[in-house]
Amino acid sequence: MKEYSIKNLRNVGIIGHSDAGKTALTEALLYYTKAIDRLGSNADGTTTSDYDLEEKKRKISLLTSIAPLEWKNTKINIIDTPGYFDFIGEVIEGMRASDVAMIVVCAVAGVQVGTEKAWNYCNKIKLPRSFFINKLDRENSNYDKVLEDLKSKFGISVVPIQYPIGSEADFNGVINVISRKARIYNKKTNSMESCDIPNSLVDKINECKQMIMEAVAETDEVLLEKYFNEGELSDEEIYTGLIKGCASGDIAPVMCGSATSVIGMENLLEDIVECFPSPEFSLPQKALNLGNNEEIMVEIDDNKPFSAFVFKTIADPFVGKLSMFRVITGSVTSDKEVINSNKEKIEKLGTLYFMKGKNQMISKRIIAGDIGAVAKLQSTATGDTLCDPSFKIKYDNMNFPKPVISMAAIPRTKGDEDKISSGLSKLVEEDPTFIIERDLENAETIISGVGETHLEVIASKLKNKFSIEIALQSPKIPYRETIKGIADVQGKHKKQSGGHGQYGDVKVKFEPRDDGKDELEFIDKVVGGVVPRNFIPAVEKGLKECTRHGVLAGYPVIRLRATLHDGSYHPVDSSEMAFKIASSIAYKKGLEQAKPIILEPIAHVEIVVPEEYMGDIIGDINKKRGRVLGMEIEEGGQRIVAEVPMAEMFKYATDLRSITQARGCFNMEFERYEEAPSTEMDKIVNEAKKLKELKNEA
Repeated sequence: MKEYSIKNLRNVGIIGHSDAGKTALTEALLYYTKAIDRLGSNADGTTTSDYDLEEKKRKISLLTSIAPLEWKNTKINIIDTPGYFDFIGEVIEGMRASDVAMIVVCAVAGVQVGTEKAWNYCNKIKLPRSFFINKLDRENSNYDKVLEDLKSKFGISVVPIQYPIGSEADFNGVINVISRKARIYNKKTNSMESCDIPNSLVDKINECKQMIMEAVAETDEVLLEKYFNEGELSDEEIYTGLIKGCASGDIAPVMCGSATSVIGMENLLEDIVECFPSPEFSLPQKALNLGNNEEIMVEIDDNKPFSAFVFKTIADPFVGKLSMFRVITGSVTSDKEVINSNKEKIEKLGTLYFMKGKNQMISKRIIAGDIGAVAKLQSTATGDTLCDPSFKIKYDNMNFPKPVISMAAIPRTKGDEDKISSGLSKLVEEDPTFIIERDLENAETIISGVGETHLEVIASKLKNKFSIEIALQSPKIPYRETIKGIADVQGKHKKQSGGHGQYGDVKVKFEPRDDGKDELEFIDKVVGGVVPRNFIPAVEKGLKECTRHGVLAGYPVIRLRATLHDGSYHPVDSSEMAFKIASSIAYKKGLEQAKPIILEPIAHVEIVVPEEYMGDIIGDINKKRGRVLGMEIEEGGQRIVAEVPMAEMFKYATDLRSITQARGCFNMEFERYEEAPSTEMDKIVNEAKKLKELKNEA
């Protein structure tokens, strides 16, 4: 690729609801600009941006990928992101490298949940946005209806700068409203040809242009005054105002076409170049100046020393780790030494690449505003800053959602535990919305992510990339046991076997601990030396070891007070081991007599949903044995605060998505242990017995 200046760069993030045609649009733009020589399709798994094995199998985008193309002296980086909600982390990464988001909307389905989420996310990070109404050649497609829906949902900033010629099967062209250039598709030559605006659409185009002029005038006082005085603006003023309005987020231009039929691509490319902001107009990046620890705003500028933000990492078992970065200031060349300011480590940059899907195109130099990649950096991870030693800054990190669903990763082959750990660690580098924890109590590796599909894809990647197979199952719930009553019991261990025997005798009172602490409280009330001082630590140690397993279902015992108050010993046969055994006998008898119960973990849950789903959510919480603690108004809906048993919450991410059509979100954390209802207790005890029997049979 030839070199470009900042002015001649555009970074367009493709975002929107799943199946709106984002990947097809990326493919159509690449094909139209001859960046690829054949048009791939999602159904065949032949698109440039959906190159991962799992993407081809599922026929949906799972990863953010970069697809650069050249159009009339301008380099356009298309950043194709997934629409499926489980892969929101990829969208966050992709949008960090974009200067403007293009929200793709299906002309048949119209505004969907993913459309709303895309708009809200762009608002949140103050990213300029536009719309592309796709699939206009489909049956029941309706440009005017979708445009009206967009305007009513997102306000008057939504402005049509393109209009379709024909509809459904007769859709065959697009009109650029400002320049009044109309192009229709010629089936014989398989190309777009200029034509006159059909008479039936002249009034519509005039109406659309009036809307654009009004929107542009609203963004600038000088233009507003001219518009009031003269009633119109020149095309040059409109384009200048559109770039400014789009960059500030005050205007969201609407374009249209059909990606699969490659209709409207030339008009779209023209408007990307003429109406979308180049990196020089993009929002300044928040950063920390490490020289004086002051927060600064850094504009994209090729005159300053080099700095770049690593927005994505790819774990490739053959190439190694590939770090994708966006240059914010200066430029960078191969074999340069830079500083990773997050880790305070020097990194040697090897060969630099531009990425086109999975393909790497070697580049000698990458300038400010552009997107590149480098392999095998030692310390660098997603979110890190690379910079020149003379310009030590650290860019603001990305905010990823917390994982909301957890599963146990069970090896299908014995002895694969270390390989699983190594493979998962590499995938964590690639995906910041995914975490691994080791549950020592149950000897399980727990993986957590954004949804069930997310974790299934992680398991598939582990198999495809590292040849490790795992099964996913619900994690074991960390139940606990305690007692409600009081028991005073004797534990006596006496054994004669020729020579020295074994003798230990203790009397222990067991009762619930009521001071809010969980660990065993051991009280020594022995008087008169009935249990010698040197054996008392053995009694305490024996009881502590016993609390690892309760008498009902074998779960650890908490909130227990044990008072040693009497006992006896033998001057020859008593030993520490004998007293440990005696204390374990007392423990078993005492707990069985002191009304043992199961405690279940309770989660504190906060759910944010649109108001219309409130009743359904509260009903579902009640079904899950939860209780609502309160409700408060939240931006975009209502926040419900509740406490729910964790046993009911493992698949809640899926349940909430189903109830709210993916409009709800939640977070959850452990709150405390609480007595399980008797019906649940019976289930837990029976399950534990079955598990024990299976282990014994094995």
